[in-house]
Amino acid sequence: MTPHRRTVVVGGGIAGLTAAHLLAAAGSGEVLVLEGSPELGGKLRVAEVGGVTVDVGAEAMLARRPEGVELLRSLGLEVVHPTATGSGLWSRGAVRPLPRTLLGVPLDLADLAGSGVLTAAGLERVRREPELPPTRLEGDVTVADLVAARLGPEVVERLVEPLLGGVYAGHASLLSARAATPHLVALAERGSLLEGAAALPVSDAPVFAGLVGGLGTLPAALVATGDFEVRMAAPVRELAAGSTGGFRLTVGSTRDPETVTADAVVLACPAAPAARLLAGVAPAAATELASVESASTVVVTHAFRATDLGVLADTRASGFLVPPVEDRRIKAATYSFAKWEWVRAAGDGLLLLRTSAGRHREEAALQRTDEELVADSLAELAAATGTTARPVDSHVQRWGGALPQYAVGHLDRVARVREAVAAVPGLAVCGAAYDGVGVPAVIGSARRAVASLTPAE
Repeated sequence: MTPHRRTVVVGGGIAGLTAAHLLAAAGSGEVLVLEGSPELGGKLRVAEVGGVTVDVGAEAMLARRPEGVELLRSLGLEVVHPTATGSGLWSRGAVRPLPRTLLGVPLDLADLAGSGVLTAAGLERVRREPELPPTRLEGDVTVADLVAARLGPEVVERLVEPLLGGVYAGHASLLSARAATPHLVALAERGSLLEGAAALPVSDAPVFAGLVGGLGTLPAALVATGDFEVRMAAPVRELAAGSTGGFRLTVGSTRDPETVTADAVVLACPAAPAARLLAGVAPAAATELASVESASTVVVTHAFRATDLGVLADTRASGFLVPPVEDRRIKAATYSFAKWEWVRAAGDGLLLLRTSAGRHREEAALQRTDEELVADSLAELAAATGTTARPVDSHVQRWGGALPQYAVGHLDRVARVREAVAAVPGLAVCGAAYDGVGVPAVIGSARRAVASLTPAE
């Protein structure tokens, strides 16, 4: 490759920054990241709450998927794992132990029965599941259709929904089984979900990983490598083919536009802006991406004096999930001070925890003031745990349209997008809209995009 080659990455979230880092490492010449907002990192962000800097976006990644941990270690960052692993489920009037499951499929019937999550009729339906023949799927179905047909609607409502709400901020009745829960599809097509899940090998390896100081410090660590250029507050408004090859990007305001040229472009932005930019160079891909919906969420973080939290200060749980059928104003709570040893140590007498709210097509519930969202969070914490302590500080982080929704047919849609993009030399896409919304999946998406632009010689 010539030393004067330029690749422009549109989007400064974890996908874009990873892509830029990998492109520079591959010797792709000049690499420029254009981020439309004044901040980098996308859904990875830290903020100060009560004088303590903590994550206010994603705070953990799957450790058993290698891409994330490999990237952290390659940057010399200290990978840590949760110190509290047990979680609860706020269901039927109490916070109960969350039964062990595989994406909501129970792994231990005695554990499930003892949790009190399901009714007697619901438990009996689960027990009969191994008697059913293997599931024969024609095409794609929703997660709810797949699981309810085998385990009954209570498992969907009480176990699957709260787990999907945490990952996708979505609903089992709308999410693609093949895209969101491929492991369950594979098990159901072979036979019993219960027996198949129980037979999977048990690993002692940690499930989740994070960083001392917060996962939100990863973007700055990538930028600190210094091997690519970053421009913030530089929105890309148009992408067009160059007159002599390559691409022409229109950047900045309509009043004072700037033209940036590039030999290659990686679109590492959400589905909606990617669709707008692709309209002129890969219209078929643009049409597909324009149909991808998203969910908005909010994270409310509180700092409490340890002496004010009572018995909650000594909890060994990492938090609790809330099934949507409970009709509460939060969908989860994370006891950050118990989940991460570094958070407890950094607090120095302050204990930090957070709640999250917001699911797909329920944006109206988030159209409240910050003060109202804080009040909602504290009221729900009091109802769930009995604590009436008042925080010394609270922080509201809104994530508008942050989580793409994988509707039925998502895998086929992504394949069509990639086929259309691949027909345009020097163009690639990556991000949470394609292969998974978790941090390792997004990093894997960036790897794939870079590989398509830097084929092995």
